[in-house]
Amino acid sequence: MANTPWRQIALTGASSGLGRALALACAAPGATLHLAARDAGRLAETAAACRAAGATVRETVLDVRDAAACAAWIGAMPGIDLLIANAGISGGTGGGSEPAEQIRAIFETNVTGVLNTALPAMARMATQPPGADGVRGRVAVIASVAAFFAAPGAAAYCASKSAVQRWAEATDATERARGIRLHAVCPGYIRTPMTAVNRFPMPFMLEPEAAARRTLAGIAAGRTRIAYPWPTYALARLAGALPLRVQALLASRVPAKPVTGG
Repeated sequence: MANTPWRQIALTGASSGLGRALALACAAPGATLHLAARDAGRLAETAAACRAAGATVRETVLDVRDAAACAAWIGAMPGIDLLIANAGISGGTGGGSEPAEQIRAIFETNVTGVLNTALPAMARMATQPPGADGVRGRVAVIASVAAFFAAPGAAAYCASKSAVQRWAEATDATERARGIRLHAVCPGYIRTPMTAVNRFPMPFMLEPEAAARRTLAGIAAGRTRIAYPWPTYALARLAGALPLRVQALLASRVPAKPVTGG
């Protein structure tokens, strides 16, 4: 038996950070993992670790910005119980204006890249027979608590995460009629290469393994919004409710996020 209720699991951004932790958390005899990432070397390391845990692994070097490649990746699977759209990038302003090329790259990866995998997966799931719970398949989108606070120092990142969080939650309400569930996963700070470059305080930091457990538990419980840890989520909601001039003042008092993240 697998560590999760799902047998066919597809995961993007599987080579490091939360993606690697999610892959390892799902790896067990009886599970087939379809792992995708851009870095072939790190992806191979994740795949090897998952095979050592007893899972069947099919690894694919994939850029989620390539819609045709994503559709082909989904189309080659015998079935999909769960897709986790985890691939994402970050970037700040460095204290100045956010570069146009960075803004475009963040939206193309964090928003278009999510849709490039989620939409064909949902179309495929709609053709699958429902399980005992009436669900044909699940799509989990990795957003962030940053979706609830438009930090001036990371405008594109926050906006991209807000877009996919809102899309997943609103779409879940309608896709349930087809037996498809969507989940918006909104983690706080996780100790990964992406956060290692940050020079500002990151309270309630989680290890990737703990974040993976919370993510999978939330999906299994059927929660549409999976936000954790609660203090970070509460702070983000509170900060997002402040007047914009106060948000800008607060942002000016902390070190700027570097222009490019991991």
